[in-house]
Amino acid sequence: MRLGLQLGYWGAGPPTNAAELVSAAERHGFAAVFAAESWGSDAFTPLAWWGSATRRVALGTSVAQLSARSPTACAMHALTLDHLSGGRAILGLGVSGPQVVEGWYGAPFTRPLARTREYISIVRQVLARQEPVRADGPHYPLPYRGPGAEGLGKSLRSITHPLRADLPIWLGAEGPRNVALAAELADGWLAVYFSASLARQYNEWLDEGFARPSARRDRADFEIAAGCQVVITEDAEEIAAAYTAMKPILALYIGGMGAPEKNFHASLFSRMGFAAEVADVSRYFLAGKRAEAAAAVPDELVREVAFIGSANYVRERAVEWAAYGVTMLQIGCRDIAQVARVAEVLGEVPTLA
Repeated sequence: MRLGLQLGYWGAGPPTNAAELVSAAERHGFAAVFAAESWGSDAFTPLAWWGSATRRVALGTSVAQLSARSPTACAMHALTLDHLSGGRAILGLGVSGPQVVEGWYGAPFTRPLARTREYISIVRQVLARQEPVRADGPHYPLPYRGPGAEGLGKSLRSITHPLRADLPIWLGAEGPRNVALAAELADGWLAVYFSASLARQYNEWLDEGFARPSARRDRADFEIAAGCQVVITEDAEEIAAAYTAMKPILALYIGGMGAPEKNFHASLFSRMGFAAEVADVSRYFLAGKRAEAAAAVPDELVREVAFIGSANYVRERAVEWAAYGVTMLQIGCRDIAQVARVAEVLGEVPTLA
């Protein structure tokens, strides 16, 4: 099982030790470094800036939001990063949710699966550079002929020759239809919160996508990158503190990273068997009671999505996830020591044959 360093997105400012973490990840054998975006820092610039000091690790967006940029602009970002890194870019894409798409980007959230399909098709056209890019729409028509158009738009082919026509595209997905779409259209699946209790369902959804006539890959050459927080310790107090520290983050995703009427993260945790707890967390969070929301997150929910415990325990959990098909763990590390320790414990976990 390969390891990926997840830098995430910034809070009020950039992290102070990201450059050190990225260098340490490469030094200790991590396969990739990922950056995310929400409604602040973007996903591409940190990879270009901090990734410029690396020579081996892949540089991936996890995820770049579809509504943040047009598909052709996204392809420009990806092919530029791929050239500058010598062919190490991974384009991780995701639809985000209506709260962000309509509230931050000022675009409709309607038909997210159809938009994803169309978006990826255009990105692949740009990367293939076989002919001028054309798309019939309805979401991203090229050339644009709609209201306000002057009728002068011309189909264009990228001036810059992409380094790789097959630059890998991974899709962030949580629900059944979107996971199946990832298996059909993408080269990998970015699982924000993987869970062994849902693994059987995940694999059914993936198999549905692999079985479609238009599927690009099969399970043998498809990446499954699962986000996971890892804390390796045998100290009971440190274990308890780690559980406590993760609960406010989970409460934010359950109660605040989506609208009450449509929150994909909340739905995911409900599918894991925590529907009642999700309702409590959401109610507290929406009432502004952040401490109560965090306290309502049960230890069992944290245990589903994080590896917290001794080296043997953490390794056993990783082996379990590998048996369900996970090929990479995306891990957020606070310092260089954690990067080294994670690599020591998880660097030799076998993947599913």
